[in-house]
Amino acid sequence: MIFAKIDYLNLLPFNIFLKRFNRSLHKNMITNYKTDVPSAINRRFEAKRADAAFISSIKSKKYKKSKLGIIAKKEVLSVLVIPGDKSIQDGASNTSNALAKILGIKGEVVIGDNALKYYLTHDNYIDLAQKWHEKYNLPFVFAVLCYHNSDKEIKKIEKYFLKQKTKIPRYMLKKMSQKTDIKEKEILNYLTKISYKIDKKASMGLQKFFFLT
Repeated sequence: MIFAKIDYLNLLPFNIFLKRFNRSLHKNMITNYKTDVPSAINRRFEAKRADAAFISSIKSKKYKKSKLGIIAKKEVLSVLVIPGDKSIQDGASNTSNALAKILGIKGEVVIGDNALKYYLTHDNYIDLAQKWHEKYNLPFVFAVLCYHNSDKEIKKIEKYFLKQKTKIPRYMLKKMSQKTDIKEKEILNYLTKISYKIDKKASMGLQKFFFLT
């Protein structure tokens, strides 16, 4: 199974889990990893050059879905709009651009680790997940783990990931801090804002987003 991965901090716990899972529990289940930004992952998955991937919610409607996603209960810190007179999309995103439009927020959309760094050093931003929650009182699902055919494998991944808490090794935290230029404590705080289980309320939020788009 070829698994396409988003190369952002928001999936750090899952990516660590996936490597351990593949190595120790179900050896060779995943034969290759492809890492990129969300919009590129979407294209790779849609072209069936990946068997499974966290794809943007806006692209996930017609595909098989697991119960795993990238979810913000309230604020997310890494999907922002820098207010301005013109709407400027982030080329790495699909869902966040659509969310800004739905919420009627003008400015430059910034996502991922760059957005988190901006949040930590500026105060002129709008957190799109926070605005969504204020308007609809629902979590926002930014991405969904979708798949083409690997039903049994995905169910196993889903089951094991949801039943345990993935501990981030100190060396990995240090490595990601150096890579992103974000302090270790800030990475850990950021990850408290991210959930991965698409529960009933998150599912309602996803369906609401589908309806509005």
